[in-house]
Amino acid sequence: MSTSLHRTLTGDELERFGAEIDALRARTVADLGARDVRYIRNIYKAVRYSEALGRIVLMAAFFLPEALFWPAAIGGAFILGLSKILDNMELGHNVIHGQFDWVGDPHLQGKTFEWDIAGTSENWRKTHNFRHHTYTNVHGMDDDIGYGVLRLFPEQKWHPARLGQPLYALIFALLFEWGVAIQDLRLGRWFSGRVTNKQMAEQFRPVGKKMRRQIIKDYVIFPILGGPAFLTVLLGNLAANVMRSIWTYTVIFCGHFTTDVETFPKSVLKNETRAHWYLRQVRGSSNLSGGFLLNVMTGNLSHQIEHHLFPDVPANRYAEMAVQIREICARYGQHYNTGSMTKQFSQVLWRILRHSFPSTPARLRPSLQQAK
Repeated sequence: MSTSLHRTLTGDELERFGAEIDALRARTVADLGARDVRYIRNIYKAVRYSEALGRIVLMAAFFLPEALFWPAAIGGAFILGLSKILDNMELGHNVIHGQFDWVGDPHLQGKTFEWDIAGTSENWRKTHNFRHHTYTNVHGMDDDIGYGVLRLFPEQKWHPARLGQPLYALIFALLFEWGVAIQDLRLGRWFSGRVTNKQMAEQFRPVGKKMRRQIIKDYVIFPILGGPAFLTVLLGNLAANVMRSIWTYTVIFCGHFTTDVETFPKSVLKNETRAHWYLRQVRGSSNLSGGFLLNVMTGNLSHQIEHHLFPDVPANRYAEMAVQIREICARYGQHYNTGSMTKQFSQVLWRILRHSFPSTPARLRPSLQQAK
């Protein structure tokens, strides 16, 4: 990306930039209260009720007349898929970030919440809450840059196997929840012999336990409960899980891998201040333009910039915070990267295709360094 999208800040400007973002966070946190609690509890109820409805419709579809079977089966799978998306994005992701720890509700505690997905919340807290949010877009530190599967930036090493990347990307989208589940295992270390079989077995144990639980729940218990509708329920659950994986993949990639996002060398971490960290979040993120429904179904990751700036602030506040963040960015000459899902995802697809071929790394961007 061209650094002309951003104005280089002086040291004083950078500190004022950071102070304004700090002030916005403080004002928002001070205003948290009943409406935020009501919102997340309504989301919790919506997840539970929609899951029940989707499963009931799937089971009932088998017993309906032939003309109604397919509409009911597809409708049940779709409702269940929406429930799983809502559980994954707006409930689980945000609660696990600790956004609602202050409420004191045991169902909304970030350190104990477990979600309906193959990966464990404990691994997610390490790979996402800590590693990704601390080292956002820093090569060699942020494992989310390509997830160890895709080459999305020229700074990543090219290999002839990358020519198959468009296919890998499609498979990864279909199986995204499973890819996230094994992310913390860092299988490359095992394949290279740096981790022994015994060590890998120990690391895999909690992951395997969660995977078995999800497989048994969706592909054994609920299909059996469906009785003669066993196959309908099983395939409906499979469709709902794939639907969630594709949606989550799309949203996350749109927030991190569009044309204008920047990545950084490890050197930016040296003596990094809070203001530098804020600047890195703005330059390494992209938003999706849309309304309330898009915000909810993306877990408000339609405001990825705001989420990276304020990961522990309730996400239902991001839309109103975004107005002020955009104004702050404009005052300090920083590009606020936003666009429709069609626009942003088309840029992601181009990255996947372009960097499956050899590409020369750009000169490491010194912009954050110059601002010190």
